[in-house]
Amino acid sequence: MSTAADPPAAGPSAPVGRVTISDVARVAGVSVATVSKVVNNRYGVAAGTSERVLAVVEELGYESSLVARSLRRTSTNVIGVLVAEFEPYSTELLKGISAAVDGTGYELLAYAGRTDGGAQTGWERRSLSRLAGTLVDAAIVVTPTMVLSSDSPVPVVAVDPHTGPEGTPTVDSDNTTGAREAVEHLIALGHRRVAHLGGRADLESARLRELGYRQALEGAGIAVDPLLIKVGGYRPDLADAPVRTLLDRPDRPTAVFAANDLSAIHVLEVATELGLRVPEDLSVVGFDNIPESWGSAPPLTTVAQPLHRMGAEALRMVLDLLDGTARERHLRLPTSLVVRASTAPPPR
Repeated sequence: MSTAADPPAAGPSAPVGRVTISDVARVAGVSVATVSKVVNNRYGVAAGTSERVLAVVEELGYESSLVARSLRRTSTNVIGVLVAEFEPYSTELLKGISAAVDGTGYELLAYAGRTDGGAQTGWERRSLSRLAGTLVDAAIVVTPTMVLSSDSPVPVVAVDPHTGPEGTPTVDSDNTTGAREAVEHLIALGHRRVAHLGGRADLESARLRELGYRQALEGAGIAVDPLLIKVGGYRPDLADAPVRTLLDRPDRPTAVFAANDLSAIHVLEVATELGLRVPEDLSVVGFDNIPESWGSAPPLTTVAQPLHRMGAEALRMVLDLLDGTARERHLRLPTSLVVRASTAPPPR
């Protein structure tokens, strides 16, 4: 006979270790498909069966899980942060989002939607379909590849979308002004042959940074040389061949403005391989001001995006959407030039 001090007896099929959907199905005496329907709030399961499955979910230790929580109430109090992959730019945004969520009563779920080398586009819609409603109440999507329309299953805020600020409430930075100031800095040092290592042709941020580059040259009366504009794709591996083309030529540029810091740091590395000194032989400017920029050799002059603030503002914007609070749908934050040791007057 049991006493009050005795521990509760485990069910005949109680699993040991991490509980899976198969464990729930076995203990509840139903199929895995039935459990999936219940936990995802889908139709086609009798009320009594659904109640039995939910009881097993709690019995087996799903009490604190996001899925079980969403089954017991209409919201999860979780905001998803969806990124294509975890890299320096998205990590800095996450730091700002994480700081801003403190004290709001919400938790964060960071989710990388393209870690398998899959398709470049569409990852955000696939991720939203997996998470929306069951795991998250709303989402911040970092650099989405397509317009996320207003029929999204949960409120969504985009950070620096590929297509620019259209459709979804958006937070970004002033790419054009930042790029123009970077190139004006090089011109003020005396550079006249300034190359541009651009981003991707399909990204609005890359287009705007090239626009700022062109505006600075034209404003100084310097003709834009198409041979000094190369596509670097925002990635060191894609930037390698274009950088070598720019630097390994008799009339090489005396300065390079790269569309992001990772590409700019690769310019530093290739310059060293080719025997060029930075900044004595070549000046280099990046864009973003990720932590790697001040740890490079030499420390990189760059355009600082307020990445932590961008993340925090995106979090506040999504909370306002959840609360029904009216606010602007597009917030563009200013950039600033950070001068370090990678720029100097050109060689004489």
